[in-house]
Amino acid sequence: MLRIISTLIRSPIVEPLCSRLNPSQFSNWRCLHLTYPQFRDPDKEMRRRLPKNRLAVEGEHVVDIDEVISKSNLFPDMHTPNKLFNGIPFKDVPVVTIKVSKNNTIMTLRDSKNMTKAQKSCGTEGYKNAKKGTNIAAQATGIAMATRALELGFKTIRVCVRGLGPGRMASVKGLEMAGMDIISITDTTRVTWTPLRPRKARRV
Repeated sequence: MLRIISTLIRSPIVEPLCSRLNPSQFSNWRCLHLTYPQFRDPDKEMRRRLPKNRLAVEGEHVVDIDEVISKSNLFPDMHTPNKLFNGIPFKDVPVVTIKVSKNNTIMTLRDSKNMTKAQKSCGTEGYKNAKKGTNIAAQATGIAMATRALELGFKTIRVCVRGLGPGRMASVKGLEMAGMDIISITDTTRVTWTPLRPRKARRV
């Protein structure tokens, strides 16, 4: 910075002007401080410090989807029903059905013969009224269902989620936290192509 100022003073345009100035006039001048504004995004700095393949929260995994698809057959095909998962054919793996709504989360465990083995809901876990529709209640229900499934001898399961609500992902997270080995997650939410007629507009 000082080198730039000295270069400007010695230039043929500025030097004659500086020679005309009286040194006594500099006593009333104020010092001018030039600072370079540094606008830094703290989140960007944090992401820059992290390794390239480690951009998740501590304790979680980062899954490279492209690498998984290239190494293994991620999507089902005609050989999937007979494919073994932990020594069990896919068609014989028990299924946990999760029915999610804005008011409650209901989980049902069925075996390969479609026989109901256990059923849990946010209401049976002690949550009442509006608390049944929270993700905390759904996660607690998932942990309770996983504990019951382990007691019955089921370790590897499939998951089918139906509906929209706050407990949609929290219930699956509860099953995983309790030690269940989830091999597939299927979304069976019903979608209508001929929706119902909307309600009449409210008159005020």
